[in-house]
Amino acid sequence: MFDRGFSRVFQGASFLALDAKGRLSVPARHRDALGASHSGQFTITKHPHGCLMIFPLSEWEKFRERIASLPMQAQWWKRIFLGNAMDVAMDATGRILVSPELRKAAGISKDAVLLGMGNYFELWDAATYAAQEAEQMKGEMPDVFKDFSF
Repeated sequence: MFDRGFSRVFQGASFLALDAKGRLSVPARHRDALGASHSGQFTITKHPHGCLMIFPLSEWEKFRERIASLPMQAQWWKRIFLGNAMDVAMDATGRILVSPELRKAAGISKDAVLLGMGNYFELWDAATYAAQEAEQMKGEMPDVFKDFSF
């Protein structure tokens, strides 16, 4: 982790199980950084691809400003992102509560995949993510990768 003014970049996949109350244990590799640099405060909202986005509070504030400034023709997207946003706090044991409404929207009942996506996380139902990934791997890569060297 960098403490020299660099933003924390979240990456990697974690396979997790939500408990009976819908709480998600934040993986240890992210927990300390999120607690120290973001006070353990998050915002969770819907993602248009069927998962949830989990933002540390400071990143959510940037995203929220960008969404709020969109023109009227994006009003439904504002409703999806802002109207479904829920603020949560990490508890003393490193868990965050995912509301029943958001769990239902993403089809998450127990097994989940948490993906670090740079400045936020995506939370997927594990079976849905596996199916989506398998489907993507069957197809061709998007044109943006044509000149990309692996």
